[in-house]
Amino acid sequence: MHLLNIDHLTDTQILEIFELADQLKTDPNEAHLKGKTFVLFFPESSIRTRLTFEKGIMDLGGRCLLFPPETLNKREALEDVIQYVQNWADGVVVRHPDYYVIQELGRHSTIPVINAMTSDNHPCEILADLYTISRLREDYRNLVYTFVGHAGNISRSWKDIAKAMDLQFNHVCVNGQQLSPDHRNYRFHTELAPILANSDVVLTDSLPESFRTREYIERYQITIERMKLAKPSALLNPCPPFYRQEEVSEEAINSDFFVGYSFKRNLIYVQQAILLYCCISRSFFDMMER
Repeated sequence: MHLLNIDHLTDTQILEIFELADQLKTDPNEAHLKGKTFVLFFPESSIRTRLTFEKGIMDLGGRCLLFPPETLNKREALEDVIQYVQNWADGVVVRHPDYYVIQELGRHSTIPVINAMTSDNHPCEILADLYTISRLREDYRNLVYTFVGHAGNISRSWKDIAKAMDLQFNHVCVNGQQLSPDHRNYRFHTELAPILANSDVVLTDSLPESFRTREYIERYQITIERMKLAKPSALLNPCPPFYRQEEVSEEAINSDFFVGYSFKRNLIYVQQAILLYCCISRSFFDMMER
């Protein structure tokens, strides 16, 4: 099984990944990946996703071989690349800007291909975020999620998981940034304050250069004053890397609204769960449940 995009998963599969992450947190040192080798394609600039995939694989007894993503940018057909790689690897984890590259690898691979981020989506990150929210708030499926920002990989993946899990999802930005309204719970807005009043979780992403204008920041930056407009006990979850005084204010990051740095601690367990879910047979999960 591959994990290329959240919209390839059902709500049942997402919940099974969450349950597996729970088990890995309880018993994190079992060598479930002993003897397995994973090829990772990551840029040097990657920190959190790369660290948690590498450590997660090694903690479960597996081995990692690391290549820069540019290794895939050559004339050789990706179909040929992956069919050689699968002779020696048990799975591939790829962070590459071009989603087509990951799709092509998955199309021709008999070993799992896992998307560790593209310019179009970021499935592992958003699965881990929703997992953590679900462990903080039992009623997480009844909360209102509001993403403030442009149409990018983070907003798309939040929309995908909202569709899969039937979550209420607002998207606030300037006109022209609407995502495809392919499910009933997606709502696009241009005015921020009225939507915050009905929001339980406020989500942001770092701004592309064209959005780093005084006009945009004054209109949409998440400040303490704006977080106070949200529902009681609202959470502010800015996707890292975040930039103070751009999509979020310094005061908002220093406030109790911010979910905190430990919020990302579960990224390692969710990514381990994804690796196991994609790589291990169904009988393995039956054994884990006993």
